[in-house]
Amino acid sequence: MKSMNTISTAAEPSQATEDSTANAAPAPVEGAAGVDQAASGDTTADTASAAGAGADAQSPRALLKQLQQQFKAFRECLPLAIGIDKQVLARMPNLNRKAMRAALGIHTGSMRYLRAMEKATVRFDLDGNPGAEVTDTHRLHAKELLQQRFKKEAERKKAERDAAAQAEADRKRQEKLQQLASKFAKR
Repeated sequence: MKSMNTISTAAEPSQATEDSTANAAPAPVEGAAGVDQAASGDTTADTASAAGAGADAQSPRALLKQLQQQFKAFRECLPLAIGIDKQVLARMPNLNRKAMRAALGIHTGSMRYLRAMEKATVRFDLDGNPGAEVTDTHRLHAKELLQQRFKKEAERKKAERDAAAQAEADRKRQEKLQQLASKFAKR
């Protein structure tokens, strides 16, 4: 079994782009051979050959959209089976593995997937058929990742509010200085 920081987690079709913005590096995927490398932040716009399109190159995000259109587990943001990458490669043999790992990282790092993993009891294959049980360890890891994201977002918002308050205080101070300067300039 891989280390604790390689837990299966994923994103919804329309939220994959929104949920995995620059603030959050994709979460790792356990049991997906090589997929845990996607968690290292490897979400570059590498190209991949689409299985059905052959030579059509696509980014990890475009590949994720394709996976969401083709497979129920991605479309409904179900907790993915351990080794889901092997299932994807079996059905899409011409797929670029690096792009697939990045797409899985985006998917498993989304807020929607992490929320699903936090409450999940069963994992699913590509077609949405139930499989192995989700362990308490994996649920706890998803919960911890969500808490970290919420904390980071709260800190970011607080910093924005503080910066806005400081900017307003500076503006008021400048305004008062200008009033004083104009008052003494008239004399």
